[in-house]
Amino acid sequence: MPTALIDESSLQKISLITPKIGMVYSGMGPDARVLSRKSRKLAAQYWRVYKEQVPPSQIVKDIAGVMQEFTQSGGVRPFGVSLLVAGYEDGEPKLYQVDPSGSYFAWKATAIGKNFISAKTFLEKRYNDEMEIEDAIHTAILTLKESFEGQMTENNIELGVADANGFRSLSPAEIKDYLATIST
Repeated sequence: MPTALIDESSLQKISLITPKIGMVYSGMGPDARVLSRKSRKLAAQYWRVYKEQVPPSQIVKDIAGVMQEFTQSGGVRPFGVSLLVAGYEDGEPKLYQVDPSGSYFAWKATAIGKNFISAKTFLEKRYNDEMEIEDAIHTAILTLKESFEGQMTENNIELGVADANGFRSLSPAEIKDYLATIST
């Protein structure tokens, strides 16, 4: 944030949808909260019907449908938010991007937000299919560092990991350790 008056630890951009799915947003926080709540409700409905965890691809389709409806309905405005949805499906991690229009895409690596073009360019140079989770985390931090304004600390960045164990946000202590290895 551009002001020192904000408590950076109170700004959470990553939300857990199910134990296997996480969501991060760029844009209007209140819109993201509405969509993450809707995603959790959709996941609960899926569980009640099928007695299994909803796959990330299904959550993405459903939430993209909600977002698309708001682009054509009278009396409502489109959601002012882009989403990245990460989860584990069919034995591998999945990453999806959902735009305010309701269009969605699967990615191996991507970025959203203010400096997404330079971030995607950086990811294109660094990403490979054989990347281990530790390398992916380091690459994510380096990507953020490319266009980050100010000092990156464990209190002003968030990282999430989707693997066979589920989705989890890294703790500030874990992020601090990763930042220390990158700056040395």
